[in-house]
Amino acid sequence: MELAPAILLAIGVTHLVRKTLDTARLAPAWDRVLANVWLGSAVYFVLALVPFLGFLKDWYGRLIYVLLLITVYLLREHRSARLLAGALLPVAAIYLVNNLFRATLPSFYSSYKEFFESAATFAGLWLFGFGIYAMVQNNRERKQRQKQEERIRQAEARKAELEHLVAERTAELTQQKDALEKTLTELKAAQDQLIHSEKMASLGELTAGIAHEIQNPLNFVNNFSELSVELAHELLDELEKPDLDRELVKDLVSDLTQNQEKINHHGKRAANIVSGMLQHARSSTGAKEPTDLNALADEYLRLSYHGLRAKDKSFNAKMSTEFDPAIGKIEVVPQDFGRVLLNLINNAFYAVHQKAKQASEGYNPTVTISTKKLKNAIEIRIHDNGTGIPDSLKAKIFQPFFTTKPTGQGTGLGLSLAYDIVTKGHGGTMEVETKEHEGTTFIIQLPQQKEK
Repeated sequence: MELAPAILLAIGVTHLVRKTLDTARLAPAWDRVLANVWLGSAVYFVLALVPFLGFLKDWYGRLIYVLLLITVYLLREHRSARLLAGALLPVAAIYLVNNLFRATLPSFYSSYKEFFESAATFAGLWLFGFGIYAMVQNNRERKQRQKQEERIRQAEARKAELEHLVAERTAELTQQKDALEKTLTELKAAQDQLIHSEKMASLGELTAGIAHEIQNPLNFVNNFSELSVELAHELLDELEKPDLDRELVKDLVSDLTQNQEKINHHGKRAANIVSGMLQHARSSTGAKEPTDLNALADEYLRLSYHGLRAKDKSFNAKMSTEFDPAIGKIEVVPQDFGRVLLNLINNAFYAVHQKAKQASEGYNPTVTISTKKLKNAIEIRIHDNGTGIPDSLKAKIFQPFFTTKPTGQGTGLGLSLAYDIVTKGHGGTMEVETKEHEGTTFIIQLPQQKEK
């Protein structure tokens, strides 16, 4: 082949190899060499025109072939280069064999020249055919690789978009979280305020009952002390008389002694009531201690009744107790369990009072407290024949902030706190039996724990 067409063909083949093998990405330094083949070929063509360098015309194709072999070697780790090597190496092998026999065994080569030329022709056809196949395969792989890269690029773009959306959503969630935390803090503050209000309301009702209870012994103390003053004056007058009546003196002294004993008795009674009030007002330590539940229930029944009477003089109800003396003393937290009893008894009195306002004559409002020793538990029942609770509301009564009372008359925390004290604080159970318009019974069962 003439040199000029060979140069044009070599430039085209080199460009095709660069594109097919993607040398710009896989071997950028060597790609710059292949990119300048056209310049080197132009210089080579000019040199070949010099008379004494005419032999260069026969070496151009071999040099291009060497460049291709170097390219294949540099990219030997890639399948596309190995396919091209399958096209180039047979041609190189046959070329070397032909030239070796031509140089070393010329007679043998001449005898089988047709065979060697046929082999060279076959190698050329192989190079052409397999080279085309390699180019097609490499182009197909290159297109697949480009599609894969496009998918990767799209995936990365989608990933970046998702990351942006996630960042925006995270910012929104962070704002919502901050808003929720602020709301939760406000709700907790409101809850604490409501719990405090419930405790203060309970303490106020208890204080009213205690005030009524303590009024009786104080009246006795005042009356007997005034009477004692009068007796003391009579005694002094008698002692100043010349004819002293000894029997009268003895009677006056006896009366004074009895009065002082009664003053002492009722003073101690008042002191016990004050002590009970202080015990109730004192913050609970959570420590259980042996407690007479019968006495505790009886005390809070009276205190609750008198507390309600102090607020509403028209209120009146019958108090009934059915205590089982066999229960003895039970390990409870007195202050906490007292709050449970006070809350349930207050609710019972409220129910019968509401029904009394609506009922006709003949209705006898009654609140009954009973205790009973069971096999493995102590049962306390607080029953009223009041308004009862509708079935639709029965399942909600132990929920925090739920109340059947009108607005301003209940926080909705009393029964919830009572339920928690019984179930969580004392390991017991608390149930309710009720029928609308007929009455309600709260049933508390505590595991039996003998006094230590």
